[in-house]
Amino acid sequence: MSQSPRHIAIIMDGNGRWATQRGLPRTAGHQRGVESVKRVVEAAVELGVEYLTLFGFSTENWSRPVDEVRELMRLLRMYLRAETAELHRNNIRLKVIGRREELEPDIVKMIEQAENLTANNTAITVMIALNYGGRQDILCAATNMARAMAEQGIEPTYEAAEEYLPQFLSTAGAPDPDILIRTSGERRISNFLLWQCAYSELFYCDTLWPDFSKADLEAAIVDFKARDRRFGGVKSEAK
Repeated sequence: MSQSPRHIAIIMDGNGRWATQRGLPRTAGHQRGVESVKRVVEAAVELGVEYLTLFGFSTENWSRPVDEVRELMRLLRMYLRAETAELHRNNIRLKVIGRREELEPDIVKMIEQAENLTANNTAITVMIALNYGGRQDILCAATNMARAMAEQGIEPTYEAAEEYLPQFLSTAGAPDPDILIRTSGERRISNFLLWQCAYSELFYCDTLWPDFSKADLEAAIVDFKARDRRFGGVKSEAK
């Protein structure tokens, strides 16, 4: 039987379907999804989770309709303005992972300010993946690792790469996710934390993200704790 998860990653899926089912524009679903983020962060703190990583916007999401992307960026700005001080008051550290080059300068500035303000907080680390792709994360890490190893005169062996590459991933310093949750009933990982989730337990639920609650998070944790994690071995191991 597994211990409680230290790190939970969530693919927040179903905002658009939630809105469509109610005859609302997709943007209404994204607005409700922001409320779910706040609710789940609070629940994760109460449940003793140390790291929570949320897939907010992928590198592929730029292909969505322009108006929808614009609304997502507006909601991101609103969240950073409204919630940064609250996160800090609640001792929550915020970190954003993903490529910032394509984000608007004002958003990048707000991200940096939020990260700096909350850098020393210890209740939980919330990582939001923005303009993030798992393959891109690995490629960027491998490129930076190769450059660093060359500068330090380290021979690029398999063993050396296996040791050093995780240090260059966007999640460096955090343990790999114990469990990956995807909402809305879809059953794929969609280019999210590909290296980090190599041995994560997968939990799929039919709940659409705007309806995801503390009870849903608790259900995933209960399911996780009942699993026998072997990490490729024969006997159960404590991670």
